[in-house]
Amino acid sequence: MATRPIKMAVKDDSEKDRDEVFSQRKRPERSRFLLQVDRQTKGSYTTSEAAQAAALVIKNSYPIVQVSVYDSVDNTNSLVEATTASS
Repeated sequence: MATRPIKMAVKDDSEKDRDEVFSQRKRPERSRFLLQVDRQTKGSYTTSEAAQAAALVIKNSYPIVQVSVYDSVDNTNSLVEATTASS
């Protein structure tokens, strides 16, 4: 039986220089404050004010969903209530 040479793909060094694409294997860095909608994390913020502002926008747009800000250092969860329009 005759043998055939096997051609292997050569890895290019330029692949190392490319930006990392986040996938299921490697998750992006998390900040301290996590924005959660219906107990699913949607984003992370470095300050509580930024997380509260983003949560308030979502809660005002969709009042039926549960929106909260989780502090991963203090392990506290604070619910965000929709603001009512006063006349």
